[in-house]
Amino acid sequence: MSETTIQSHAHAVVWIDHLIAKIFGIGLTGVSATAVHAHLPSQHLHHKANTVGNGRVQADATFVARVGEAVSNCSDLLVIGPGTEKIELMEYLKAERPDLNLHVEPSDHPTDREIVALGRKRFRFD
Repeated sequence: MSETTIQSHAHAVVWIDHLIAKIFGIGLTGVSATAVHAHLPSQHLHHKANTVGNGRVQADATFVARVGEAVSNCSDLLVIGPGTEKIELMEYLKAERPDLNLHVEPSDHPTDREIVALGRKRFRFD
């Protein structure tokens, strides 16, 4: 899965957490997969105990915007994921793309095949 900002399908599924957004464009002609990686100083959400600050790693301020750019050609989007990043992406997309048909569902850590199957079911490409 490569990192790119071009998504050619009108339907897509985004699985997102604090490190990566896996984007699967789904259409009648097949599936395309891309990824957008967060630029974080650490892959862990928390610092060591007894450090100054709240103990959380600073988020990548451009991450959600880069994911939004990667799905800019989509008209129907399903956003899934385990944490709050899916909500941040949803709020960003609602503000930037009010015309987008947006669906959001909680999800743990499915395989890529399971993500695509969920998208095919949602968009009725079964």
